[in-house]
Amino acid sequence: MKNIQLLIKFSIFSLLFILLSGCRQSDVIIEKDATQKLTIFFINDQHSRLDNFAKIKHIVDQEREKTNVLLVCAGDIFSGNPIVDQYSQKGYPIIDVMNKTGFNISVLGNHEFDYGVPVLKDRMEQANFDWVCANVSTLSSGLPQPAPYQTLIVDDIKITVLGLIETNGKPDAVIPSTHPWRVADLAFQRFYDVADQYQDLKAQENADIYLALTHLGSGSDNWLAENFPFFDIIIGGHSHELINASVNKTLILQAGSYLSHLGKAELTIQNREIVQSNVNLIDLSTYSEVDNELMQVIETYNNAPEFYEVVGHATSDLDRTELGCFYTTALKEYMNVDASFQNSGGIRVDISQGDITAFDIYSMDPFNNGSVVFTMSVAEIKNFFMTSGTGLHVSGISFEKTDTGLIIYDENGIELSEDTNLTIGLNDYIPAVYDSYFTYSEADIKELTTAETIIQYLKTNNSTVDYEGCDQYFYY
Repeated sequence: MKNIQLLIKFSIFSLLFILLSGCRQSDVIIEKDATQKLTIFFINDQHSRLDNFAKIKHIVDQEREKTNVLLVCAGDIFSGNPIVDQYSQKGYPIIDVMNKTGFNISVLGNHEFDYGVPVLKDRMEQANFDWVCANVSTLSSGLPQPAPYQTLIVDDIKITVLGLIETNGKPDAVIPSTHPWRVADLAFQRFYDVADQYQDLKAQENADIYLALTHLGSGSDNWLAENFPFFDIIIGGHSHELINASVNKTLILQAGSYLSHLGKAELTIQNREIVQSNVNLIDLSTYSEVDNELMQVIETYNNAPEFYEVVGHATSDLDRTELGCFYTTALKEYMNVDASFQNSGGIRVDISQGDITAFDIYSMDPFNNGSVVFTMSVAEIKNFFMTSGTGLHVSGISFEKTDTGLIIYDENGIELSEDTNLTIGLNDYIPAVYDSYFTYSEADIKELTTAETIIQYLKTNNSTVDYEGCDQYFYY
């Protein structure tokens, strides 16, 4: 990295001003006349993908030979690749690979909590990079308390990084979008309730750059820039978008998802302001060079033949709506229930025509959710769909909206009376989020996770999966 000289000028006047005004010296921004160069590389929402880290390391290491570099992650490290999610130490492979890539810092994303607090604790302690999040309190959970911010020094450049996470996971609670049980011992605040506490942080830290590293989504990032205009840059995640924008003189960036892109922001800094920026969202599919040593590590992790056992066959390419039909049918049949529900956010990938492997099922359903059965009356089901504000993929029953409400039919098209009881098979995430509609003490808790249930369904039925054009999603 380049050594950049700092020319720090104190005038007699400014010294007298400090003494007379009673200000602390740490509260005074010291002018820097020298032009400084900094490159920030960034990713977000990698969801356990490993392969492209070998490309990222090659790109970043080359840049580190030329200039000052910061490498950051905007959250959702975990959940989406069974090589990582089903590893004996859940999540460890991607922490190992990020350590070897040379990451400096990450904000917590909502899916960091998917494995539960004890596992996240281990992964945080194994990370060689910092964690930040200003709107979480770990209380007595045992999880290490992330700092609200960190000030990192790259050569002579000081970058203050504030972390913020979304909290839209439950209608009647302030939690991230993860299984509510897995954050039950933590406390969260809305990002807009804490941001103004850190408006003077750049001055307090004598920082050259003030960066908000967020896992909020693009709409909230824009709102943050409009209402809290003291950040130089917002690097975000959660909404899985490619973003290179400026709002209220704040640079807002995001690098897609699943390691499809690597963000690169080349900054010229003078007098603690960004005077020039050049942003490139690098499409990693067009980049062929890799760090060979890291690629060998990744290939070792990928050598997991148990995930490539063929368990079924798809007669056509299946998108997530069509997979909603397959998913709920598999649960309904294997769990031997009247109907099944599934949330669309719990179906994470499409499946291509051809053989279906265990890898495909764990990628489609990566969250390790349990499978449960509830007995509900038709009246209760109607109330849930009409008042919860959620839509679900459904198998076993169908719906008709009317001027006065909702009619529910069985598989044969026969209208069901409101006092008819049905058994409903679903994951345990849905009743945890909508707990005012489900009494969990009355649930029949099954041994298998939903992903394991689907795999067993395919194995048991030697199943051909044919749901082309199927759409059984219902939203009232």
